[in-house]
Amino acid sequence: MDTLHEASSVRALPGVGPTRAAALENMGIKTIRDLLWNFPRSYENRAAIRPLKDGIDGVTGAFLLTVGTRPRTAKLKGRLSLTKFKAFDESGTVEVVFFNQPYVEQAFEVGETYRFWGKLTKLKTWTLSSPSFERLGGDKPLRDYIPVYPLTEGISRKMMDGYIDSALTATVNDPLPEALRLAHNLPTRSYALRAIHRPESMDELQLGFRRMVFDELFCLALSIGYRKYSKREASIPPCKPCDIRPLLSLLPYELTDSQKGVVNDIYRDMVASGTASVPTMRRILIGDVGSGKTICAVIAMYIAAQSGYSSAVMVPTEILAVQHYKTIEPLFTKLGIRTLLLTGSTPQKEKTRIKELLAQESDIPYVVIGTHALLNRDVVFANLGLTVTDEQHRFGIAQRNTLQQKVPHSHLLVMSATPIPRTFALSLYGDMDVSRIDTLPKGRQTVDTFVVDESYRARLQGFIRTQVQAGGQVYIVCPAIEDEEQSPDEVTLGDISFRTSSLPPLKHAVEYAEDLQNNVFPDLHVALLHGRMHAAEKDAVMARFASGEIDILVSTTVIEVGVNVPNASLMVVENAERFGLAQLHQLRGRVGRGSRKSYCILISDSHTDTAKARLRVLASTSDGYVIAEHDLMQRGPGDFFGSLCSDEVRQSGGVNLKIARFCDDTPLMTAAFEAANRILQQNPTLDGTELEPLRCEINRIFRHAD
Repeated sequence: MDTLHEASSVRALPGVGPTRAAALENMGIKTIRDLLWNFPRSYENRAAIRPLKDGIDGVTGAFLLTVGTRPRTAKLKGRLSLTKFKAFDESGTVEVVFFNQPYVEQAFEVGETYRFWGKLTKLKTWTLSSPSFERLGGDKPLRDYIPVYPLTEGISRKMMDGYIDSALTATVNDPLPEALRLAHNLPTRSYALRAIHRPESMDELQLGFRRMVFDELFCLALSIGYRKYSKREASIPPCKPCDIRPLLSLLPYELTDSQKGVVNDIYRDMVASGTASVPTMRRILIGDVGSGKTICAVIAMYIAAQSGYSSAVMVPTEILAVQHYKTIEPLFTKLGIRTLLLTGSTPQKEKTRIKELLAQESDIPYVVIGTHALLNRDVVFANLGLTVTDEQHRFGIAQRNTLQQKVPHSHLLVMSATPIPRTFALSLYGDMDVSRIDTLPKGRQTVDTFVVDESYRARLQGFIRTQVQAGGQVYIVCPAIEDEEQSPDEVTLGDISFRTSSLPPLKHAVEYAEDLQNNVFPDLHVALLHGRMHAAEKDAVMARFASGEIDILVSTTVIEVGVNVPNASLMVVENAERFGLAQLHQLRGRVGRGSRKSYCILISDSHTDTAKARLRVLASTSDGYVIAEHDLMQRGPGDFFGSLCSDEVRQSGGVNLKIARFCDDTPLMTAAFEAANRILQQNPTLDGTELEPLRCEINRIFRHAD
């Protein structure tokens, strides 16, 4: 066989012909590299030998047993067969049974000892059904940690093991500079891959795991940052210096110091852009729900308009687009700036008129606010100087880029209401500059937050009724839509990140809403909102809730971001232990947006110390960044990325987090991000011989993404 390289096709492996190559391709495996990055989904810890007397009915484990009787095969109906024999250890005896595997009759010798791996079942006697087995004292030492791989039709476990064994002989590129690898006590990439696929100890497995986690996170941060510099060649002519006081004078409040800092960032970007030292603005604005991000965007639109440039604002829902229009249009009308609204439900005649206006070259600037309708091919922008994307995390990068690609030289401002620790923000949004609003506007009420269990149910129902009778409205959030949904209690990559919990039963939105309407609050108006509803249907429900027609809205987390309902005064979250802290904080931000005193009630019957500690954090602070830091420390960076930033992580530069999403090592993640940022600060284009392997790795990632 020719020398294998990571870029070699899987067809170069023994036993892989067209049929099996096609089956592997269905798994996304075309090359040796793809195969080596097909990491085990779990491990069988066969080192943990269990005596038969400690066996548990229905639980899989490892047993060291001596064959006590000669295997016998009996034919059953049809072509079925049953092979069985007795085996024993010092604590007891078990019957070992194999179905339709008559060849095993020749595999065992009476008096020899074997290691079995299988599920112990209590029938008339203890039984091991079709276990894996290995002879003790054979030619090769027994491996303690056996990987379990994802499979597909046509690829058996034995085949996959063989392919991996062959692939591990391939030459693998190592992009990390040697000094960086040694500074972080990391093994070579070849060692790490072998340690993950064929670990000889838990320490070796963890060492390999650390290296590959570091690689994925390092490449994530590096690829985004590298793209930041490679994409910033085109620029828009700078905006003219202008006085924003005419706009500020129309506001019924004064900007906070945090908002003023963001406005200074935006002004500096837009007015100084196009020079040799400062490129076109590409900025992410991160701030809590209700922190005042929108007015910062409005000021950016005003700056653009003063230089004759128009602006486009894209939001995820029609109802949010209407809300922004109602907020922005009165301000800009007084300042002589046209404001347009373009959504899916805009009448056709009005759509045509707006599209004609957008396509016309004109010295009179406009602001157009819209949904995905702005992405339609027949929407052409003739004079666009600024694109704004609101609720950034509800759009994929592809959607955001589609809008900007219509006018690639425009300034870009995206906004996200997900508080993210600074190090992560710099890495996740490495192709942008980051601004944060970390204080709430003056006069914004704190939402009192309480954690209760099921014993408070009757009192809670009375409190809900009191809130409605006083003129308020109530959100009730459930973790699932219907009863058939299952929420996994395990996330595992073998023993490394194994976690399990005994969680209380789920509340399901559909059944719960029906029960509340029919049995608990028949005199009130209860409505339902969830992600399986059509967009127009969801918008209609939210519009009715915003107008006050609905007293109690039972929902899934689709209301995490969305329309502002100042009248909503109570947020109830069922099964609060099922949510991350940052997500609970987002949900809490849906209330307390008006003059009413507002409350958030977190209901949890979980008795674990971890769940209790997490929920106490939310009850003790309203600072979104403090909460994000706690979320990161308590749940680990893998969970943090998985719940908050999944779209960004999956799409950023094509980096696919296959193993880092299981990581609970915050210092390792921070070290990877900081190492990437240091390299980019010193050498943003990754020039030079030493960094050539890194540059090739990043370019490979981009080619793969394309």
